[in-house]
Amino acid sequence: MEQTVKFELVEWSPKILVGLPNIDAQHRQLFDLAATFAGDGDQIRVLKSLAMLTEYVKVHLREEEAMMAACHYPGLQDHRQLHSEFRRMLFNLLENAKQMTLDQIADEVKFLINGWFYNHILVADFDYVPSIKAASASVPATPEPRSGG
Repeated sequence: MEQTVKFELVEWSPKILVGLPNIDAQHRQLFDLAATFAGDGDQIRVLKSLAMLTEYVKVHLREEEAMMAACHYPGLQDHRQLHSEFRRMLFNLLENAKQMTLDQIADEVKFLINGWFYNHILVADFDYVPSIKAASASVPATPEPRSGG
């Protein structure tokens, strides 16, 4: 008999907008992917959603780290460690999901996205935003050619 579970919605909130359109869009996409766990689920659909979420997280974290490196963000190493922790938790969930009930998987996804990731954005991501914005503002404009005289 196939198990069907009603998942709770994983929720995005405007409170976690960091003010960088590309990063905000990626954060929103992560919450949207996590929300695919809402509604009736079956084991195959849940595992596919989990694999998609894991892949998108890898892309997002890599892009975010590249952006921080480009502006020489001083907290990059610490931020990378936080990302490594999140990748490890997500990878462990993906590895163990086949032995877990759908309720357990849903609880883990909710903890990782609504708990860990949400708080990570509010604290760690908000911390790097001023560095990114300052670096963007200090990019020199293309100098105009000087007229010979």
